[in-house]
Amino acid sequence: MSDNSTSFSAEMEKNICMVNSKLPVDRCFDVIFRRFEVGGRKACLYGIDGFVKDDTLLRILQGLMNLKPDALPKTAKQFINKLIPYGETSTVTTLTEMLQSVFMGMTCIFIDGYDSCFTIDCRTYPARGVDEPLKEKVLRGSRDGFVETIVFNTALIRRRIRSTDLITEIVQMGSSSKTDIAICYMDSRVDHKLLQKIRERIKKIEVDALSMNQESLAECLFPGKWFNPFPKFKYTERPDTASAHILEGDIAIMVDNSPAAMLLPSSFFDILEEADDYYFPPITGTYLRLSRTLITVMAMLLTPIWLLLMQNPQWIPSWLQFIQIKETINVPLVLQLLLLELAIDGMRLASLNTPSMLTTPLSVIAALVIGEFSVKSGWFNSETMLYMAFVSLSNYTQSNFELGYAIKFMRILLLILVALFNLWGFIAGLIVLFVAIFTNKTIAGKNYLYPLIPFSWQELKRRLFRTRIKFNEK
Repeated sequence: MSDNSTSFSAEMEKNICMVNSKLPVDRCFDVIFRRFEVGGRKACLYGIDGFVKDDTLLRILQGLMNLKPDALPKTAKQFINKLIPYGETSTVTTLTEMLQSVFMGMTCIFIDGYDSCFTIDCRTYPARGVDEPLKEKVLRGSRDGFVETIVFNTALIRRRIRSTDLITEIVQMGSSSKTDIAICYMDSRVDHKLLQKIRERIKKIEVDALSMNQESLAECLFPGKWFNPFPKFKYTERPDTASAHILEGDIAIMVDNSPAAMLLPSSFFDILEEADDYYFPPITGTYLRLSRTLITVMAMLLTPIWLLLMQNPQWIPSWLQFIQIKETINVPLVLQLLLLELAIDGMRLASLNTPSMLTTPLSVIAALVIGEFSVKSGWFNSETMLYMAFVSLSNYTQSNFELGYAIKFMRILLLILVALFNLWGFIAGLIVLFVAIFTNKTIAGKNYLYPLIPFSWQELKRRLFRTRIKFNEK
C-alpha cells in the first residue's frame, strides 16, 4: 500500500507531518495552512486560496472557536452532526482522500483527538458569465451558454430538466490532473448498454491529464480510425441543445474547464441539426434545415464539378456557357483553387490572433489586396475567386468545426483527383467520400448515415423535416 493511502490517527501533529510530507505548504503561496483551537484542543485547516468562500468559512470558524471543552463529542460523526451547521460536510480517513479534497477546493480541518479529517465544501471557482456562445448564436431562444465550471453547467441542465429521472454521475480522469467528468442522462430513456460501455471505457483509460479537455477524452474513447476526418461526436455550448438531446435519450459528457458538452451517440444528421430549427415554426425550421444540408453538399462538390467542366468544356450545356473563364489563365485552375483553400485558412487563423481593435482595418486591407490586386496581377481569375468565396462562406452555415474541415479535406481530395484523372478521378473521389462516411461508425456501433443506412423512413422524415411538437393530452 502506498503512503498516500495511510490512515489518519487521533494525534493531530502526526497527521500534520503526514500531510506536509506530500503537500508542499512552504513552497506554494496559494496553499493555506492555519492553526487554531477548538474547545481547548489544537486544530488546523488546509485549503487553496481562491477556492474558498471567505465569509462562509469565517462564520464556521467563529462557531468552532467559541466551543467549550465539554461540548466536544466523542466521535467525528457526532461532531459533524451536532457542531458544524453547514450542509456540505463530510469526513475522510486517508491521506489520498484528504489531498484530493483539498485540490478540489474543499477546506480540510484536523482536530486533535479525532482520527478523521473534516471536509467542508464551501468552495467557489473563478467563472465568467453564462453568455451566449459565439459559435452557436440563435435568432430566437435562450441566450445562455456553458462555462468552464462543471457545477454551473450541470445546474444549467438541471434548471431545464426538473426531473428525478435526470442522473448526473461524476468520475475523475488523469493521474495528475484528476479532472472531473460529468455524465448526464435520463435513466428511463438512455441506452443502458451504451452507457455501460462508456463507463467501462472511461475506467480503462490511463492518462496523466486531459490537457485538451474534450478532445483528449474523445481520442481516448474512440482511439481508432483517426484518418477518417468526419466527426464522431457532436459538441455544443448551448444548455438548451444539450438538454434536448438528453431528453431524447442521448448522453451528455461534460469535462471540467471546458465550456462544451459532448453528445453521444451522434450521426451525420445529428451534427447538422441546430437550435434555430426548433425555435421557429415547422415550415421555417424545415427550410433552414434543408437549406443547410443543401449548402453543405454544394460546399463539397461545387469547385470539383466546376474544375471538371473547365477541363471538359464540351460537356457544358448551352445554358451554362457563362461559367467558362473568358480571361487568360496564367496559373492552372487546380493550383488556384488549392492556393485559395490555403489562403482562406491563413486568413481565418490571422483573424483569431488579430486584436479586436485592428480587425476592421486589417479586413479592409486584406479585401483590397487579396481580392482586387490578386485578380489584376494575373495570379487568380475572378471566377475562381467567386466560387471559393461561396465555399468559404458556406462553411459557416453549420456550427461544427470538425464537419467543416472534413468537407474541406474531401473537397481538396476531389480537386486533386479531378486534376490528375479527369472524370475517373471525380468518380474515385466520390467513392472515397462515400466509403469514409459509410465506414464511420458512431460510438454506439450504428451507421454514421442512420436513418438513411439502414433505411428508416419515419426517422429520416423526422431528421429532414421539422415536424410539429406533439403534446400529451390529459
